[in-house]
Amino acid sequence: MRAKITYTVTAAVLVFYFVLAGSRGVLLIRHGTLLTVTFGGAVLILPLIGIWFLWKNTQFVRRANALAAELDAEGGLPVDDLARTPSGRIDRDSADAAFARRQAETEDTPDDWRCWFRLAVAYQDARDTPRARKAMQRAIALHNTATRPPSRSGTSSPADAPSRSGTSSPADAPSRSGTSSSNVTSGPSDTSSPSGV
Repeated sequence: MRAKITYTVTAAVLVFYFVLAGSRGVLLIRHGTLLTVTFGGAVLILPLIGIWFLWKNTQFVRRANALAAELDAEGGLPVDDLARTPSGRIDRDSADAAFARRQAETEDTPDDWRCWFRLAVAYQDARDTPRARKAMQRAIALHNTATRPPSRSGTSSPADAPSRSGTSSPADAPSRSGTSSSNVTSGPSDTSSPSGV
């Protein structure tokens, strides 16, 4: 609930900024000189990019929440049983052990969006937000594919199969090797300290 409030407040502030910047851009364009029109156009581009980014991020959050609700209804949400330090931060060893379980689960069933969702949570617990987001994007994509009618070929692409070798492949499989590809391919970064979500 707290995360929702924070996101809503942040989005409202950004929208206010976009409107303010956009109005300034329009005023510059109305001034009519070559310089002001150029600056006005440049100023208008920033709110447009910001609105697009905010929209895409909102769509991502909504889809992730929909997956969480579906998984919760199935009783498949990961249980938060990780050990914590006295300050409340998730213990690194506990987060690594949970990640190893989720990694193995995802490698065994790479086409199951539920496994990728739980892997995303494991990444987040280790405070590896970029890979958590990529894993969640993979979960959303697999969920969307599962709800569509099957294709005529009915075959899966070899790129969807995870690699256990620890080397990078076209797959989206998680790995602790540190070798990265376009999607999630390595374990939580050891440079960030885990914290509770």
